[in-house]
Amino acid sequence: MLEDLCRSKAEEFHLIGYEQVTGADVWECVSDKYHKKGTPAMHQVVNDILSLKVTQFMNYITLNMYRGELRNT
Repeated sequence: MLEDLCRSKAEEFHLIGYEQVTGADVWECVSDKYHKKGTPAMHQVVNDILSLKVTQFMNYITLNMYRGELRNT
């Protein structure tokens, strides 16, 4: 279910011009904060995916590029 939500969010980003975003990219962005606090309840994870804004996603990508932590795609 979460994989489908991430793919759906990536497709939403495609509609506004971000064609290279994948479901895996969306999941990496959303789950990044879970490494410190642990995985929250399912409803919170779903909310985090559905409420992800393209500006949040681009900030995540940019910061990870500066840190050299972006995965190879």
